[in-house]
Amino acid sequence: MTESDIFPQLTIPETLAAGPGPGNTDARVLASFASAGLADHMQADVLRGMIECKLMLRRVWGTRNVHTFGVAGTGWSGLDSLFSAILPGDTVVAFVNGTFSGIDALTVRMKAAGRADLAAAPLDPRPANVTVITVPHGQSVTADVIETALADRKPTWAVMAHWETGSGRINDLRAFSDACERHGVMGLVDAVSSLGIADFDIDDYPGVAGWASCPQKGVLCLPLTYAPVSFTDRYIAHLRANGCHSYVHHPVLEARHWGILDGKDAAAGTYHRTHSGYAVAAFHEALRINLQHGKAQKARDYAWHEAALTKAVKALGCNVTSNMTSLVVLNLPPALAGREKELVQMCRARGFGIWTTLSEPVQIRIGILNQLSEAAITDIVERFAAAMNAMGAGADTAAAREALRGHYLTRMAAE
Repeated sequence: MTESDIFPQLTIPETLAAGPGPGNTDARVLASFASAGLADHMQADVLRGMIECKLMLRRVWGTRNVHTFGVAGTGWSGLDSLFSAILPGDTVVAFVNGTFSGIDALTVRMKAAGRADLAAAPLDPRPANVTVITVPHGQSVTADVIETALADRKPTWAVMAHWETGSGRINDLRAFSDACERHGVMGLVDAVSSLGIADFDIDDYPGVAGWASCPQKGVLCLPLTYAPVSFTDRYIAHLRANGCHSYVHHPVLEARHWGILDGKDAAAGTYHRTHSGYAVAAFHEALRINLQHGKAQKARDYAWHEAALTKAVKALGCNVTSNMTSLVVLNLPPALAGREKELVQMCRARGFGIWTTLSEPVQIRIGILNQLSEAAITDIVERFAAAMNAMGAGADTAAAREALRGHYLTRMAAE
């Protein structure tokens, strides 16, 4: 093989990640990842770091659940662990109001399907024991929808996304937990987009038996590190009684490597899989940053800066349909309707990573993960306005700037 047969070194430029996730990783997390020593995965500091991560995660989740830890991989890995206790034939109700809750529902249908269901439609099984309640795009899953479905079907499991980034909608977590409690259902919640952004403690929602999130959104670690999960004693007891078709993402077996044995904290981790010291160091620092910021303050900061972005894009002529505080989902003004993908491609070519929705109707998604400052929000708005106007929108950039200035002066005046 000659030098000409080898690809040149890959160089990936710095971009502004302004979509639903991942967000731009904090410099402290990158430094922890890069400065970690080359260590055996059973080295004492690696294991100590995992134990400390487990303890910090309990504070981030707001829980006393012993089975709280990180599943190696992305958010999909955490969700797969969450849904692992669902067995073929189990009755399940899944609420869908966007792309990612739709994928959760597909995962549930695959896990709850029997052999005949899978044979009939291997990639899209439709087992009769799974009921999918679809709420129209742009709307939230509400108390009446949840109550009606669970009262009618009384399933073993119910599944809902807390925040649905496919449509930018917050679903009613309190109503979900209460209905699960009322009807003896074990709730499972996809908190991929809310953990580390919203101010909530999972122990306040006893109807929910299991939770899963991801490393790269509110937690703001690297995407391929650890997906936070937490399971109640009820979930673990059900799993121990019934088993599951998984080894890699088995909640009890995964917990062992984090020093959780027989439902109790052990002094140290035990071997289960090869964890990376680099990933442990990055995850550890990300959790420290979250706790130093404080859940309540971080939630307030996200809400404040999202409100600024919303005012600015409205001043540019856009219609906002979301209610999340880390993501604005919008319709472009009539002059650009139907050109959403073209606009996103232009922005990406300029190092500005916004997204369209991944299912119909096509909308624009602009996120503010780890962009909690006036300067950062102003940069996002300026880039977005420039892209719109490059396509002939004729958007009033001065009005957007004034909307931002007025918003931020309000806090300055209050302080």
